[in-house]
Amino acid sequence: MSVLQSIGYVEDDPSLGMLLADQLEQEGWKVHWFQNGKEALKAFESNCPDFFVLDVMLPGLDGFSLAKQLRETAPEAPILFLTAKGETPDRLKSLTLGDDYLAKPFSFEELILRIKNLWNRTTPNADLSPSVFALGSFTFDSTNFLLSHPEAGDRRLTDREGKLLHALCKLGHRVVKREELMMEVWGKDDYFTGRSMDVFISKLRKYLSVDSKVKIQVVHGIGFEFIIPNQNSD
Repeated sequence: MSVLQSIGYVEDDPSLGMLLADQLEQEGWKVHWFQNGKEALKAFESNCPDFFVLDVMLPGLDGFSLAKQLRETAPEAPILFLTAKGETPDRLKSLTLGDDYLAKPFSFEELILRIKNLWNRTTPNADLSPSVFALGSFTFDSTNFLLSHPEAGDRRLTDREGKLLHALCKLGHRVVKREELMMEVWGKDDYFTGRSMDVFISKLRKYLSVDSKVKIQVVHGIGFEFIIPNQNSD
């Protein structure tokens, strides 16, 4: 299945917008947050996200009008509406112009579930043959971000964890520079991205610690080396 990488989020409430944008980023998605419908439309025309989460009541251009224009430039991108109105006409309009809706107030957990379900439902399979890596006693399905171990069981990685491990699988036959790994996974290599990467590296090390022979080793001043027993070059 194609991997959801970026979300276009339009919400004019600064407190809610900042909170949800941060929480969506923590799930591993790159979030493009705007508070004005017209500004969002202009930005999305030149840099179109994979998925849209749109508040209905927006300044400049309301969510329904924004969705109509987005359909012209991104006809296949799923659209989820956030609305404070629960009346039947608004629900029907949400399902006509978009793909799903969520009435306010809602829980963040429900929003995440709606996004994931909608993405899986509307996105065509990009690759029917998952790329599976043997990592010592682990296997890693890089398409579904599933890390499996015969004793520890299965662990579904987050989007960011999965991308980082996949990048290490692809690049880790050699010493990988920090900057290269950040650009591969985050698309930028600034200080804060580096700190974030270190957190995710620590998480992956914890998950992989079941097999002591599988290591993400720091090469000081350069980057990382992914050490896998009996690893064969592609």
